[in-house]
Amino acid sequence: MTGYDIILVGLQPYDSDIGSNSINIAEEFAKQNRVLYVNYPFDRKSFSLEKHLPNVQKRAKMMAGETSNLVQVKPQLWNLYPNTLIESINGIPFTPLFRVFNYINNRRLANEIAKAANKLGFKDFILFNDSDMFRSYHLKNLLKPKCTVYYTRDNMMSVPYWFKHGHKLEPELMASSDLVCANSTYLAGIAAKDNKNSFYVGQGCDVTAFDSDKVKEKPTDLEPIKGPIIGYIGALFTQRLDIKIIKLIASHNPDWNVVLIGPQDEDFKKSELHQISNVHFLGLKDGSVLPNYLNYFDVAINPQILNPVTIGNYPRKIDEYLAMGKPVVATETKAMSIFKDHTYLATSPEGYIPLIEKALKENSSELANERIKFARSHTWENSVKEIYKAIQIVNPNLI
Repeated sequence: MTGYDIILVGLQPYDSDIGSNSINIAEEFAKQNRVLYVNYPFDRKSFSLEKHLPNVQKRAKMMAGETSNLVQVKPQLWNLYPNTLIESINGIPFTPLFRVFNYINNRRLANEIAKAANKLGFKDFILFNDSDMFRSYHLKNLLKPKCTVYYTRDNMMSVPYWFKHGHKLEPELMASSDLVCANSTYLAGIAAKDNKNSFYVGQGCDVTAFDSDKVKEKPTDLEPIKGPIIGYIGALFTQRLDIKIIKLIASHNPDWNVVLIGPQDEDFKKSELHQISNVHFLGLKDGSVLPNYLNYFDVAINPQILNPVTIGNYPRKIDEYLAMGKPVVATETKAMSIFKDHTYLATSPEGYIPLIEKALKENSSELANERIKFARSHTWENSVKEIYKAIQIVNPNLI
């Protein structure tokens, strides 16, 4: 698809310090189309309480007319900072009343988007909504796009904030959209209950840094750790990880060294893992050095606990593990089904032990190369191509 105008709304501002699917998708869209990326408008309460923060001060200058709120960030990509405030309404206990004020918020955002679209000369545009189920609920009717795409990448209903009103609004928004795109097969299945035009479009992942040929020296805090290293990189939060699995792995074989890299929540900090001699907490590391650690893992693990948060989320870390050719043992979930030919999937905590033993025994350069090839196929270019295909299936006469 080339030569289209696309307006993208979502939950993440373009100038965020952390990455986001919507930012990667917007930049891929912009290689062949004109794209307006819309930052979310501040709510009145946050704008007042956080006025000392740089991002709020930046927005205040724009709203005062001191600087432009429409910024070109790439040749075909513009970033809009809406010059409006919306009301803080999620505390409203009753969804019918929430709907009334939510429509007002939507009107304010729609007016700002319409001004920017007119200024840029956008016509017959595609509206791509990255999970913004509240602020962008009415944009289809208010902006009259030629096509509306709802993008789901997390099981938002597992979070109380979103569930409160979202358990009603998100299914409605999915149903009213022309199509729904999902980054996991699990989420695509959920969406299909409300919209038959629901598509799994995969997940992009920049794995260029995860290349063993680019790895430098062995990190000094890994030097004392000998023997097979069974490693995990990521947040050590009990909402997502099963401490029992890690304990079982470490207790099964004292010659295995379990290396855990990432920040810990309070439950992990207090866990008995800290009393096990072959469990090593190396702390949070800068992203640039993570490949140096992963390179020395003999087996990489993702010991997820099964719950509504983890069951359907796409695990980017698996692509990173595989991109360096590492054998991976992970908890079997519906989202992990696409990795089944290149990973070892455990159906129980006890299942990790024989799979790790198998992974260590049968690892080879041939298997490593197959893993690398598979991981490198998960690019943003390929994911956006799938989005384009889905749009064209539902809207064959879009132009």
